[in-house]
Amino acid sequence: MKNFFAIITLLFSSVCLAQTSYEDSLRTFIKSYVQNHEVVKGHDKDHMQFYPVDKGYRVTADFKPAVNSNWLSFKTSGAKNKIFKLYGTLSFRLNNQPHRLNVYQSQELMLDESYKNYLFLPFTDSTSGDETYISGRYLDLTTSDIKNNKVILDFNKTYNPYCAYVNGTYNCPIPPKENALAVAIRAGEKAFSNSH
Repeated sequence: MKNFFAIITLLFSSVCLAQTSYEDSLRTFIKSYVQNHEVVKGHDKDHMQFYPVDKGYRVTADFKPAVNSNWLSFKTSGAKNKIFKLYGTLSFRLNNQPHRLNVYQSQELMLDESYKNYLFLPFTDSTSGDETYISGRYLDLTTSDIKNNKVILDFNKTYNPYCAYVNGTYNCPIPPKENALAVAIRAGEKAFSNSH
């Protein structure tokens, strides 16, 4: 997972510098994401699906930091739970409706100097289990993405956990019920079309 986040970060940074338009940069990012995926190999990559890039799913959220948050045990797709703490809450508007998501920090990654600023945003929405992976999707952030208590959420960059492609191999955190959005997020990665 660490290498995966590093690849996504580097690809997106280089793509944004090289492209002239937002839509082009995201399309190039998605192409690079597929080409460099650590789990999906060969012709299976043909079964990775994405919504068309839609700038309407790039929103500015207000960030409210958590105070004295405790460590939480997240259930996963496997036998091993993962430990996170609430880092803060993101409030934003999408389709003229208010929404909130919690963002978390991993206990494991905080011990690694290279990933100590990594933030984890898991969520489900009304497409989960239909158009998108049943257990939800992820969006990666870092603490430096938060400026003046604001952060850009670009749902076009949401991706599936590894367990969307391979059963029983990975311990993918399941988004908590607090991060269930009552709206369709038709952006980012769709469900993997090759059953496993």
